[in-house]
Amino acid sequence: MRIGITGYPTYGGSGVVATELGQELAARGHEVHFITYAPPIRMNASDPRIHFHQAEVVSYPLFDHSPYTLSLAVKMLEVFEKEALDILHVHYAIPHSVSAMLARQMAAPRRLPFITTLHGTDITLVGNNPNFLPITRYSIEQSDGVTSISRYLLRQTIKEFGIKRPIEVIPNFVNCDLYVRKPDPKLRAEWAPDGEPILMHLSNFRPVKRILDAIEIFAKVREKMPAKLVMIGDGPDREPAEALARTRGVEKDVLFLGKQNGIKEKLGQADLFLLPSQLESFGLAALEAMACEVPVIATNVGGVPEVIEHGVDGYLVEPGDVKTAAKYAIDLLSRPDRGREMGHLARINAKKKFCANDVIPMYENYYEQVLASAYSAKAAR
Repeated sequence: MRIGITGYPTYGGSGVVATELGQELAARGHEVHFITYAPPIRMNASDPRIHFHQAEVVSYPLFDHSPYTLSLAVKMLEVFEKEALDILHVHYAIPHSVSAMLARQMAAPRRLPFITTLHGTDITLVGNNPNFLPITRYSIEQSDGVTSISRYLLRQTIKEFGIKRPIEVIPNFVNCDLYVRKPDPKLRAEWAPDGEPILMHLSNFRPVKRILDAIEIFAKVREKMPAKLVMIGDGPDREPAEALARTRGVEKDVLFLGKQNGIKEKLGQADLFLLPSQLESFGLAALEAMACEVPVIATNVGGVPEVIEHGVDGYLVEPGDVKTAAKYAIDLLSRPDRGREMGHLARINAKKKFCANDVIPMYENYYEQVLASAYSAKAAR
């Protein structure tokens, strides 16, 4: 199958999922064409079945802001025609599904089927804004297929937009063969030279991730025991987080690594992962940590309870409850046997429900269903 994929080429969850999906599909023999404004961060450019097509971000004096939605639609149509794509799969409703809808209309009478995958803030923060709600609803309804990454997000989509059409729940996934715990004594010694336990956080450092809470949790842990906190990622809240670490007197024990490659190798060195977000429609970073046998302390919001079972493979707290989160962290780090047991269960449960080997065929089957429906509808007209 020839598949076009569009997502944000950044460290956010939707972009990571879009990229990893493309890589997994290519590994299964499909030809994958990424269409976006920059190469996706985790894209394997050396794979001959993976191709990148750049949609230009146009700069013109008449426009205060680039009309990216339009230039992306043109690039989608161009790639569809040149590469004889079977289907487009867009991740994040705004603006990608709108661009795909325009590309399909320009391709008429040829059929250009597209699927929209809803990831979270495209529905809960952006899409339900009065300025975007009608076009978001319309683009979802006009998609040839729609998927949601969690049951929580499915419920929110129906609630916020009154969507009547079927939406398939296909969860986020992790390659369980690649995301494994491989101790690296050299790297651990670099981060924790005296053998301290390592806490970790990974995100795009947006306010919704509440990374200041990660600093507060760590500061409370440090009051009771030596430890290190590794912060992976970058974004608008990095500077306030660095300032808070200085204010709390833990700046020497917090490592801000910025954006990183080789995430799976780094996650596997952690003893505990923190995800104190205000909202997560799934919690992909938590799943990746769990696959690496790292227990997670996260917030009991959105789709996170579909990933983490409280008290079994991690702990759930309410947003902002740094005191309880720190209590759980101290308990786990003070009893390494308990942390290892919980981490072991985390991997077992991640493999049971979210391995790429099980989830990718769900996408393949859905592509086939959508294509069959799209072409049967065309034949009927």
